[in-house]
Amino acid sequence: MAARIKKGDHVIVVAGKDKGKHGEVLKVLPKDERALVQGVNVARRHQRQTANQEGGIVAKEMPIHLSNLALEDPKDGKPSRVGYKILNDGRKVRFARRSGEVIDG
Repeated sequence: MAARIKKGDHVIVVAGKDKGKHGEVLKVLPKDERALVQGVNVARRHQRQTANQEGGIVAKEMPIHLSNLALEDPKDGKPSRVGYKILNDGRKVRFARRSGEVIDG
């Protein structure tokens, strides 16, 4: 299934322990249908010290399933589904179903 959420999008978590949190997508893992979102699904991990990184307990974002994310509507900041439409000049763009606002382009 094609991911309708891309790197750099602002999303809202609609289900799970972080429900209601906002964040920017850092990375999308299409094979696993998951995404890394800044400040969401944060876990504390033990990190071994290396030459260029400090050791200790580090908080890092873990992947969250795409079904638990919704795109943030550019107009009112509420969760919205994503649709596609072709503009008059022939470009295919994503738009927020809630407001009809074009997301990219």
